[in-house]
This record gives sequence, C-alpha cells and structure tokens, in this order.
Amino acid sequence: MNFRKGETGRKGEEVARTYLQTCGYQIQHTNWRFHRYELDIIASNGKELVVVEVKTRSKNYLLNPEDSVDHRKIRHIVAASDAYVRKFQINMPIRFDVICLVKDQDSYTVEKHFEDAFFAPVR
Repeated sequence: MNFRKGETGRKGEEVARTYLQTCGYQIQHTNWRFHRYELDIIASNGKELVVVEVKTRSKNYLLNPEDSVDHRKIRHIVAASDAYVRKFQINMPIRFDVICLVKDQDSYTVEKHFEDAFFAPVR
C-alpha cells in the first residue's frame, strides 16, 4: 500500500484517539491549530485537560518516537495550549501526554503512553 506524505501520522492519530476513548477520555478537538502550531489531540478525563502529542514511527525506524518531542516542540505545544485555554475559557489543570505508536506494515500499535510527559517551561 502506498502512503501519501503524512498519512502514517494521520492514521496514527486515529489509533491514538480510539485508544484514548477506550481509556475513558472525552475527545474535545483534534488537529487544533494556532497560527502554525498544531495540537494533535485535546481530551478531558473529567479532572483535567489533556493535550496529547502523537508520534508514529515505522517499526524499523532508528529513533524512538518520543525522542522527536524536543524543547522546541514542547514550547510550541505549550503556546498553542495556552491559546486554546484562553479561547475556550477553560479553567482546569492541563496535563501534557505523549502517545507513541509503531507502524508495522498496515497495523499500528500503541507502544507507550507517557502521562505528564513534560511540564510547561517557566519563562
């Protein structure tokens, strides 16, 4: 099966969304954009807003998916999350998670779910 650029990531996000729903999360938004930044999944577990960065890699890729969430990416996620909270006037704690998926041929597996993967950096 030929994949267009980005299709692996989109399919990974669908699998992550289903996984979160199975775990009891309510999905608020997906692929929410603020300027050129994007939040993959915004969910709620009833106690807190959960902003989820989804990383999907092929089975034999050299780097772990979570290794691509660097300081720059974290700053972008936090900036977009701040805009989201302001826009929708949300008054609850925010948690930042990373879900890592591995693609093996046509199947996707949630390999890791890092809850509280990082904290908003202090300016």
